[in-house]
Amino acid sequence: MIKRNRFLSIAVLLTIVIVAGAMAFRSLGHLSVHVTQHAEKAIYYCPMHPNYTSDRPGNCPICNMTLVKREKASSAAMSGMAMPGQAGQAAAPKVFTVAQLVAMKPGEICLLHKCKKGTCMIAMTPEFARLGKCPMCGEDLGVIIKDAFPQGYASLQLGTGKQQVIGVKTAPVRKMALTKTIRSSGRIAYDPELYQAEEEYLQAAQALKKAETADPEIRGQAAKLVDSAKIKLRLLGLSDAIVQEVEKAGKPDRSLLYSDAGGKVWLYAPIFEYEMPFVREGDTVEVDVPAISDKKFQGIVRSLDSVVDPVTRSIRVRAQLENPDGILKPEMYVNAALKADLGEQLAVPEEAVFATGEKNIVFVARENNIFDPREVVLGAKADHFYQVKSGLMEGEQVVTSGNFLIDSESRLRSALEGVSGGGGEGHIHGG
Repeated sequence: MIKRNRFLSIAVLLTIVIVAGAMAFRSLGHLSVHVTQHAEKAIYYCPMHPNYTSDRPGNCPICNMTLVKREKASSAAMSGMAMPGQAGQAAAPKVFTVAQLVAMKPGEICLLHKCKKGTCMIAMTPEFARLGKCPMCGEDLGVIIKDAFPQGYASLQLGTGKQQVIGVKTAPVRKMALTKTIRSSGRIAYDPELYQAEEEYLQAAQALKKAETADPEIRGQAAKLVDSAKIKLRLLGLSDAIVQEVEKAGKPDRSLLYSDAGGKVWLYAPIFEYEMPFVREGDTVEVDVPAISDKKFQGIVRSLDSVVDPVTRSIRVRAQLENPDGILKPEMYVNAALKADLGEQLAVPEEAVFATGEKNIVFVARENNIFDPREVVLGAKADHFYQVKSGLMEGEQVVTSGNFLIDSESRLRSALEGVSGGGGEGHIHGG
């Protein structure tokens, strides 16, 4: 009897254990389903600000872009490329300005793009970026470049017929040898003051030579006189090389007082302060005389004044001219053209630049009759070309005729997109 009761007790305990285990397993199953459902709940993120997420569709409160549903697999896995950041999370696109983009070397991996189709997030070269198409799926690219277009401008597409009506013409951006011409109204020098200063310098130099065996104090005073006379010559505009020539000749330059046939004369030509960086000793100068229309004279820049005139904000260029027939006379007025060699530079025709007063704009012609506004930084103007410091690449086509109407339509397009809430700036448009 006792043994039977013991078996019954064991059976009851086993039953209780089995029932409790089943209930616990069922509870865990419900919890697992709940956790799985919570884990699979849709999450939406901003393509431009991936750190912002939401559990429902909408717009990003930072940039107002439409939120994108995060897929189970990361965009990087879909595109076959490993992206920076945590697994399964979209990485924020690396943002560059146009100036930085065009300065990059061909083939350099520089940008992260998301195509409009939303299936590809890829690293891309500047060449692909300018095509405006995703090389994986062929879709148009979304937001890719910060400040892609100048503020107040938008990309536009013009049909061939409309281009003919407007008179659109283009020219390539190319490297070329630039020579800047600086024009000035000069005169043939008549400078008795400089002639006298040269005489004083020569006398001081002779006195110093005679004092070499004299008392040290006398020799020191003679040396000070030479230094003072030399400083005066420098202030009057002579370079060290010319001073040495005067000292070697042993007499002042008489061409400062009168001219002889077959000799040389000095040209004095003022240039403005902003033109100073372009003129150097050794540059060539061409001179024509209003009184003699069929005669031109050649010369070399020998020196530039070391002090800027505070009233005219200019300095005087001194050039030496050949005077084979003795035609050039002191105090004769002449027209001077100084030729400054700028070397090989990236350049565009001056007609391509649309100056707004605050910035310089060019319109770049792309495929499918699309015209993109581009802000450029310009250097010197050389004849009919502008040196381009940044904003364009060699080989790009820029508009040289019809800029005014294209500029007006680009501004109008930007204004309309602003009113309608469209993102005109920073996007590549299809037309």
